Amino acid sequence: MHLGILTLHLQIPGAESLKDKRHAVKSLTNRLHNKFNISAAEVAELEIWQRAIVGVAMVSNDARFTNKALSQVVNFVENDYRVILDDYHIELLAVGEGTVPEFDPTDEALDPVVASWFTETPA
Repeated sequence: MHLGILTLHLQIPGAESLKDKRHAVKSLTNRLHNKFNISAAEVAELEIWQRAIVGVAMVSNDARFTNKALSQVVNFVENDYRVILDDYHIELLAVGEGTVPEFDPTDEALDPVVASWFTETPA
């Protein structure tokens, strides 16, 4: 399984209030979700009128497909007249067999209460 994470740094030059900004960001995230079937949300710079950082996430079984789809999201945002794309970052993560360390409940660094969740048998 491949997880793609895209971070978009945006300017919203037409925003004259937080309400204007939130309307523009909400409109953009809804259009991204509908067009690309991805998850998108404003994740930072929430109180700055003309700036936003939007996080986008996508899961698929093919890393190349994920990278291509997120690149298409970037192109879509670049062509949106309501926002200016200052910067973006794409990160791809492989998740699944062999990529997650095995859980060891005897690990001394583990919180004893948490370790007990995995070692005690239900009554």
